[in-house]
Amino acid sequence: MQAILALEDGTVFAGEAFGATGERWGEVVFNTGMTGYQEVLTDPSYCGQIVVMTYPLIGNYGIMKEDYESKRCYVRGFVVHEECKRPSNWRLAETIDSFLKKEDVIGLAGIDTRALTRHLRNFGTMRGVISTGTADALELVERAKNCPHLTGQELVPIVAVTEKYTLPGGSYRVVLMDFGAKLNIIRCLRERDCEVVVVPPKTAAEDILALAPDGIVLSNGPGDPVDVPYAIATVRKLVGARPILGICLGHQILALAMGARTYKMKFGHRGANHPVKDLETGRVYISSHNHGFSVDEESLKGLDIYVSHRNLNDGTVEGIKHKFLPVFSVQYHPEASPGPKDSEYIFDQFIEMMAGKGR
Repeated sequence: MQAILALEDGTVFAGEAFGATGERWGEVVFNTGMTGYQEVLTDPSYCGQIVVMTYPLIGNYGIMKEDYESKRCYVRGFVVHEECKRPSNWRLAETIDSFLKKEDVIGLAGIDTRALTRHLRNFGTMRGVISTGTADALELVERAKNCPHLTGQELVPIVAVTEKYTLPGGSYRVVLMDFGAKLNIIRCLRERDCEVVVVPPKTAAEDILALAPDGIVLSNGPGDPVDVPYAIATVRKLVGARPILGICLGHQILALAMGARTYKMKFGHRGANHPVKDLETGRVYISSHNHGFSVDEESLKGLDIYVSHRNLNDGTVEGIKHKFLPVFSVQYHPEASPGPKDSEYIFDQFIEMMAGKGR
C-alpha cells in the first residue's frame, strides 16, 4: 500500500505504508539518532508531530517491553528510509509494524529521508499530512496548509497524568510536575534514593508545597511553553521555596517563570549526539535532545540567572542557573533514553541541592 507525506510548501514524498492506515497531520520534524526509535515513539514530547528518522534502517531490533518511555505512542506519523521486517533481538516482543498498527500510527518507508531532512534544515520544520488514503498530492498539500500550527495547541493535557500518584522511595521526597514526563526521569530519581510524587500539570503551588517535598522537578513535554501559562504561574510561586530542577519543557517553563523569553527554533534539536559544554567545568558532554523551542539568551540580561550550559553546534542556551537560589535547569535530557548517560550527573547535583550541599 502506498503512503504519501505532503508538506505545506508543496513538497511531496511517496513511499510504502506500514503500521496503521488513514490520515494524520502534524509538525514534521527529524531525529538524528542511530538507535532509540522505540524511546522516540513513546516520548510524550513528540505529541503533535510526524517524526522523520535520518538513520536509514529502522526497526532492526524490534520493540521491547522494557524500553517504553511512556505507556503509549504519541507521534502522529513515523517516516523511515527502510523498515526492517525481520528484526533480531533476544528481548524482542514485536515488530515496529505491529507496534504502530496497535498504536494507530501511520508509517511511511522507502523515501529519501536524508533529502527530506535537508529540506527541513533549509526551510525549517513545517506542517504536513501523512496519508494512506485516496486523496491526491495536491489535496494533501492544501490540507497541510490548513493544519493548526504547533504553537497554540494544548498538548500537555493530552500526555500528562490527571491524578497524583506516589512511587515509594527513601531519603528524599521529590514532586515531579508532569508535563509529559519520560519514565527514565522517574527511574533516575528513584535510583538516587528518592520517593517520587507525580502530580498533574495544573496542580497549585500551595498543594505542591503541602506535600512537603525536598525538591521539585519540572518534566519534559510537548509544544510551546507559552501554551501552559498555568504552569508558568505555579512555578513562579515555587522559585525559592524548594530546590528545583527543570528538564526540556520544564527548563523553558522555569525560564519564563523567572522573567526570560523563549522562541521557536528553525528546526530544533532532536537526536542523541548533540555536544553540550558545561561552562562551569569546561567539560563537553554528548547528550540526548528533543525540543523545538529555546531560551532567548538576550532576555536573561538583568535577571538573577546565568547560562550554565551551551550547545556547541549552534551556541544556543542548554542550561541556566539562579545566581543565589538552588534552582537550575537543562534544555537537553540528562536521563537520556535514548542516548548516552554522560549527563546523569545533573541528577546528582539536584540531590546535593536537596541535601543542602549545593546551590
